This record gives sequence, structure tokens and C-alpha cells, in this order.
Amino acid sequence: MAGMGFTSCVSNKKFTASEARVAELQKENAASLSQLNECKMQTMKLREESASIQNDLNLLSSESEMTIKDQAARLKDLREIIQAQNDRTTSLKNSISKALLNYKADELNVYQKDGKVYVSLSEKLLFKSGSDVVDPKGKEALKSLADVLNSTTDFTVDIEGHTDDVPINTQRFKDNWDLSTARATSIVRILTDEYGFDATRITASGKGEFHPINLNDSDEGRSGNRRTEIVLSPDLEEIYELLYQ
Repeated sequence: MAGMGFTSCVSNKKFTASEARVAELQKENAASLSQLNECKMQTMKLREESASIQNDLNLLSSESEMTIKDQAARLKDLREIIQAQNDRTTSLKNSISKALLNYKADELNVYQKDGKVYVSLSEKLLFKSGSDVVDPKGKEALKSLADVLNSTTDFTVDIEGHTDDVPINTQRFKDNWDLSTARATSIVRILTDEYGFDATRITASGKGEFHPINLNDSDEGRSGNRRTEIVLSPDLEEIYELLYQ
């Protein structure tokens, strides 16, 4: 009886241990299954995110190609506009040079710079010293210039008066600012009032002695600085519209 009781006790311990081990294994198995399911869900999520990213990349690539095509077309249009504008500017410069062909080099100069046309008229051609009244010969030159300018609406006109650095202080002009501005204004009035140029396309400004083209250390240098420059600028509206559309 004692032996049978001992054997039964040992069997119960083994059974209990086995049950505990089975429960532990079941618990570990459940945890493993849970981890496996979580891994499957993460894998599916990664696949979905990868597919979404790939779709975004494909869309971005497509949009980039469209943008590059649009930019290429816009650049082509811009180059054509600029070339056409340069051609008009060169044509205007040639027409003005032809119209003013009879004047000497020390009286006026016509040239192109930075996409603009410059007509530089000397004091010798336009004014007596210290005066803003245009001489008759200067008026003839302005009339020839106006005949060309009135044939185009693609350019605006800036009249810039310039002096040397010799101070002036008279009853009419306080300084070179006054003189240079008055001279520019006199030319504007002649071009608009007498020769019919569009007043909305022209501006007068006085630069005084502050934008010399020569050193003011000789009579010749100062003479070159006493000038009126007529600056013809092309209309840039078409280019701005293309750039900012």
C-alpha cells in the first residue's frame, strides 16, 4: 500500500509537470502565432507603402517630364521673342544712323548697348554754353530722329541731359542738375509739341556731371561730357508675360 501510494504520488507530480509544460508550450505557441500574424501585417503594410511610394514616384516622374517639356517650349518661345526684339533694335539703330548720316562724329553718335539704342548728341550740336535753348541745327537733327521714332511703337524714349564738372550758378540755373534737366526737358518738348512724338512714351531726366564718359581734365574731355543722350528701350511686356505666366 505504501509502495502504491508512493508510485501514485510520483505519477501525479509528473502529470502536473507535464500539464505545466503543455500549458507553457501552448502559451509560447500562441505568442509565436501572434508574432507571426504581426509580422504578416507589417509585411502587408510595407508592401502597400512601397506600392504607394512607387505610384508617387511614377506620378512625379510624369509631372517632371511635363514640366521639362513645358520649360523647353517656353525657352524656345523666349529665344524667338528675344531674337525678334534684337532684330527690331538693330533695324531701328540702322534707320537712325541713316537718317542722321549728314552729321559729323563730333556732333552725334549712334550705337547699341545692352539691348538699347543710344543717340548721343553733343552740346556743340544742340546748345550754346550755359543755355537750354536748342539751336536750329539741333532742331533739324531732332526732326530727322522724330521721323524715325514716329514710325515705331515698340520703344520708349529717355532723354538724359549731361554736363561736365565745371560748376554753374546763374540767375536761371542754380547748378548742373538744373542745366542738364532743363536741356532734357527742352528736347522732350520739341519732340512732342513740334514733331508729334507720343508724350506717354518719353521721359526727361538730368544727370548733371555725375555720369561722365571722359575724364574732366582737358577741354576735349569736358566737351565730350557735355552731351544729351536719347536712349531707346524696347518694350519688354511680351517677355515679362512669358516669364511669369
